[in-house]
Amino acid sequence: MSSSRASLIALAIAAAFTAGAHADGGKTREQVRAELAEAVRNGDVMAPGESGLTLRQMYPQRYPAAPVAASGVTRAQVLGEVQDARRNGTLMAAGEAGDPTPQTSPQTYAARFTGKTRAQVEAETREAIRTGNILAGGESSLLLKDAYPERYANIRPAAEGPMQAQGAADGNMR
Repeated sequence: MSSSRASLIALAIAAAFTAGAHADGGKTREQVRAELAEAVRNGDVMAPGESGLTLRQMYPQRYPAAPVAASGVTRAQVLGEVQDARRNGTLMAAGEAGDPTPQTSPQTYAARFTGKTRAQVEAETREAIRTGNILAGGESSLLLKDAYPERYANIRPAAEGPMQAQGAADGNMR
């Protein structure tokens, strides 16, 4: 087969596919122009430059409000959901923090029980300091007992009993 004949066959196949694609869902020139005019009128065309925004997004005051699809939820249902979220503390705070309101203004919400009392947490903190189970300063991410093993060599956790008394007698307790 010569190269000119192969080229003609390829062109014929391409023309057949193009004609089929146009016949399946092609729009007339007038339909395309009408759609473009509607998009320009509504601001749904890309704004010039590299912003990636439509004209409606850049200049919302210039275009009519976009139609809002009905969600099927009544105003009363939405207000009820907002009140529930406000009560249980899942309502998002205003601003850019993205934190639920109890974290940004805890004084307005009832305290939630986390499983430990304040006294228990304070006791655990004192024990961690005593035994060196807290992070040493700086960028090392080591515990004090690992950074300074000589300071914590004779100190045992309080749960081990008699050794705590021995550590206190040796002067290793703080």
